[in-house]
Amino acid sequence: MLFFIILILTFGSGYFLPWWVVAIAAFLPALFIGKTPAKSFWSGFGGVFIVWTILALFKTVPNDNMLAKHVATLFQLPNWIFLLLVTALIGGIVGGMSALSGVLLKRAFAKTE
Repeated sequence: MLFFIILILTFGSGYFLPWWVVAIAAFLPALFIGKTPAKSFWSGFGGVFIVWTILALFKTVPNDNMLAKHVATLFQLPNWIFLLLVTALIGGIVGGMSALSGVLLKRAFAKTE
């Protein structure tokens, strides 16, 4: 459930808002419905990784990957697919760490019995 909420929020904000909004989109659902740190991290990581891959493909495929090829060359990557994976990996780490922060903050303020 957490995975799909993060996925939808990230996809909805990916077109109109800055890139760092994915941190908020992963943090808030994990804060309210996150169960364990590991599940929250992987939900945030997976949701943002998939959405950033899809959004990057939406932007690069129509122009025949021209910009992606040039940027991959600039970073000395073999081809544009590696650039796509690096981009998605960075987004996934941001989403995962943000979701982890949300669930850990929830635990920090939880009433101890």
